[in-house]
Amino acid sequence: MCKDYVYDKDIEQIAKEEQGEALKLQASTSTEVSHQQCSMPGLGEKYPTWETTKPELELLGHNPRRRRITSSFTIGLRGLINLGNTCFMNCIVQALTHTPILRDFFLSDRHRCEMPSPELCLVCEMSSLFRELYSGNPSPHVPYKLLHLVWIHARHLAGYRQQDAHEFLIAALDVLHRHCKGDDAGKAANNPNHCNCIIDQIFTGGLQSDVTCQACHGVSTTIDPCWDISLDLPGSCTSFWPMSPGRESSVNGESHIPGITTLTDCLRRFTRPEHLGSSAKIKCGSCQSYQESTKQLTMNKLPVVACFHFKRFEHSAKQRRKITTYISFPLELDMTPFMASSKESRMNGQLQLPTNSGNDENKYSLFAVVNHQGTLESGHYTSFIRHHKDQWFKCDDAVITKASIKDVLDSEGYLLFYHKQVLEHESEKVKEMNTQAY
Repeated sequence: MCKDYVYDKDIEQIAKEEQGEALKLQASTSTEVSHQQCSMPGLGEKYPTWETTKPELELLGHNPRRRRITSSFTIGLRGLINLGNTCFMNCIVQALTHTPILRDFFLSDRHRCEMPSPELCLVCEMSSLFRELYSGNPSPHVPYKLLHLVWIHARHLAGYRQQDAHEFLIAALDVLHRHCKGDDAGKAANNPNHCNCIIDQIFTGGLQSDVTCQACHGVSTTIDPCWDISLDLPGSCTSFWPMSPGRESSVNGESHIPGITTLTDCLRRFTRPEHLGSSAKIKCGSCQSYQESTKQLTMNKLPVVACFHFKRFEHSAKQRRKITTYISFPLELDMTPFMASSKESRMNGQLQLPTNSGNDENKYSLFAVVNHQGTLESGHYTSFIRHHKDQWFKCDDAVITKASIKDVLDSEGYLLFYHKQVLEHESEKVKEMNTQAY
């Protein structure tokens, strides 16, 4: 009568059992046939839950010891050979391979290559790279194939010249994004660029731009996807420095020291309303006339992994130089004040930060830092990576040494990688995982 569907629990259970049998049948066939069948709709989940068999239970019973993570645990710590000014690549590879969710994706063999030439697939090579770095082999790995694929797919990075680590990161994410689009079918409505690949699930955030007409106060809003946030530094040619002193920098556990700029200061400057001036009038959609306006950037959607890029390399008509200003950054970061939803708490560009936001969904933990030593013409990249809990290591190409938290926080900082402390299920908004335990 109402033309609605009728669900029968018994039939649902039978269907689930039949799907399980179909998947088991696929597993017994050849890899090529299995891959083709897994791509067909209606055959259930791609990755069914593991149900132990009797032989497996007996095997587990005979091997009761389990590998536990201790302070001496070194799986995943493996150096990378410098192939000739490739330190920019090595430090980014170390950061990506220690990104928790990306690591879990590749080590659980979730990638299904759909490229006509798998040998040219950068995602397949990354999958192989993860296996190599987490194999337990202590000898340094030679990432020659990764370098070759980067040269093929990002020709502006080809050659043995020193390249920018930030530029390599964006190029690598772009190629990985293009090569792994087929891994997860379907579109995510709340994803700014409507892609549901593993790269966008982890790294893509939504940057909101609000342009306000100074005549009628009408607001024009656009939201663009972003993989990172580039932050201006004191001493650069950009305006609005120095920032006026305030108590805002005490947030995120950063102690305010006169003369020391913090990551929070840079984010406060990034989200501060900017008057565009009379030379940049835009046509207001509300009053239909060209008027002066203000522009303000905020985060509409936070990514799982937030990457912050300090603009240390300045290229202008007058000069090319490196800005060596020290920027203090915290182990834990709360992005709530910089959300579009917190815009009402801003007055005249100064943040009115709550004393206790209690919003764990916007809190992050630092897990990787990329540094650049030297000058603009001659320098070297290294990275600090968080292996587990409070165990930090310095990765200098083939050499990996233990580092203290003080070493990390005292470093100059070029790229900072933060991971969300709490992850949510997209549909139910249920807190699933606290990544502080990794």
